[in-house]
Amino acid sequence: MTYSEQELAEGCRKNSRKHQQALYQCYAGKLFALCLRYAGDRMQAEDFLQEGFIRIFHKMDQFKGDGSLEGWMKRIMVNTALQHLRREKSLPKIGDIDDAAPVAEHGADALDQMAADEVIELIEKLPNGYRLVFNMYVIEEYSHKEIANELGISEGTSKSQLARAKAVLQKLLKKNERIQDKQIAG
Repeated sequence: MTYSEQELAEGCRKNSRKHQQALYQCYAGKLFALCLRYAGDRMQAEDFLQEGFIRIFHKMDQFKGDGSLEGWMKRIMVNTALQHLRREKSLPKIGDIDDAAPVAEHGADALDQMAADEVIELIEKLPNGYRLVFNMYVIEEYSHKEIANELGISEGTSKSQLARAKAVLQKLLKKNERIQDKQIAG
């Protein structure tokens, strides 16, 4: 049986195992992909996912239905991952740099032509601090102010880390294009 977001939320508020299982089955894949972006490995991502779902079920009464259930759950998962990383003291140290490095805008065409798994693979090659800010800003749509608050850095540092992440991604894209060109030519 397929449930609407509202039905899932209401059932989970009542601690219905059937609704909790349906919610998990419906969103676990997407949320696991999100956890992988923050985790060092698959096992750590699974820990984030499990802990995040426990929090989701415990906090379901706080979901008011103003936005999407999926968006609300993503926020909880990101916060869970960040708290977990802080506890383990493996949250990347991000220097307090206020000047954002200028970033060229080319490379978007190559990005559009790549498969999602190839893009994720490139993002995973970013240094931890860059990857964290990039994920939060570009993928999770946090503002620089929210990122600064979550990570304990300045907004300028968040902007700088994002700019540097984009610059590194552009270099990786160019390298990837050269490899593909050689494969086609050779």
